[in-house]
Amino acid sequence: MLMQAMAKLDHNGAELQATDGSEPSRSKMPAHLKIALSAGLGVTVLLVGLFVFLATQKNDQLNASPPIRVSGLPAGVTTRTAYLMSLSPVQAIPANPFTLTDQNGRTVSLTSFKGRVVVLNFMDPHCTDICPIISQELIDAYHDLGVLARTVVFLAVNVNRFHTSVAAIKSFTDEHGLNTLPSWHFLTGTPSVLKSIWAEYGVSVVAPSRSADIIHSSLIFFIDRSGRKRYLASPTDFHTKTGKSYLPVGSLTQWGKGIAEVTKSLLP
Repeated sequence: MLMQAMAKLDHNGAELQATDGSEPSRSKMPAHLKIALSAGLGVTVLLVGLFVFLATQKNDQLNASPPIRVSGLPAGVTTRTAYLMSLSPVQAIPANPFTLTDQNGRTVSLTSFKGRVVVLNFMDPHCTDICPIISQELIDAYHDLGVLARTVVFLAVNVNRFHTSVAAIKSFTDEHGLNTLPSWHFLTGTPSVLKSIWAEYGVSVVAPSRSADIIHSSLIFFIDRSGRKRYLASPTDFHTKTGKSYLPVGSLTQWGKGIAEVTKSLLP
C-alpha cells in the first residue's frame, strides 16, 4: 500500500500548482497510511522520510517513461488517467447489499438499482478536505456522461458515526451541488449498520471524537448492471502550505472523464 501511495503522489506531483496562488505542500497521505503511521512518532518520522524519498525516486522514473497499464481496464480510460485514479479491476462478485436512508429521508437499497450502473463511494458530511473534491469529480462525470447519465446512479455512504442525521447529509449534498444530480443518494443509518457496511467494503475509519477529523479510506466502487463489483478507484488530494485541500484543474477534469469512461464501459 505504501508503494501505491508513492505512485499516486508522484504522478500528480508534476502538475502541482495551487489555485489560490500559494505554494503546494507535500501531498496528503491516503487514510490507510495515516492510520498505520499513528502507531508512534518515531515510526512516523521514519516512514514519512521513506515516503518522500520513494516519491522522489518514482518521480524520476515517471519522467523517464510513461506508467505501466494494468491489464483488464476499460479501453476508453487512458493509461495516465487510470494511473491517476489508481484504477484496477476487481473480482466480479455481487456487491454487498445494504439498505439505508438518503438525504431526502427515503429508504434506499443497493439491490433496487439492478439494471443501472452504480458509482459507490464513502463520504463524511462534515468533511472539508477530500470529500468536496470527490463531489466535484462526480458532478463532472455526470455531465461528461450526457444522456447516458440516466442509466447511472451515484451513491455515497456516510463514514461519520457522530453525524448520522438526514439533516447532516442533506446539508452536505446542498452545499456541494450534488442535489443537481437526479440520481444522487447520500446514505446514512445507525452507527452499527454503517460500521458493518464499512467492514464489508474494506473501508477503514478512524474517528477519535466528535470534534476530531474523520480519517477514512477514500474508495470508489463501480458496480455493473447485474449488481457486481467490477472496478475500484482511490481518490486523492493535495494540500497547500496553508492547509487548503485541492487538485489541479487538469486532474479534476481527468477524474471526471475517467469516472464517466469506466461507467460507460459497464453499459451495453
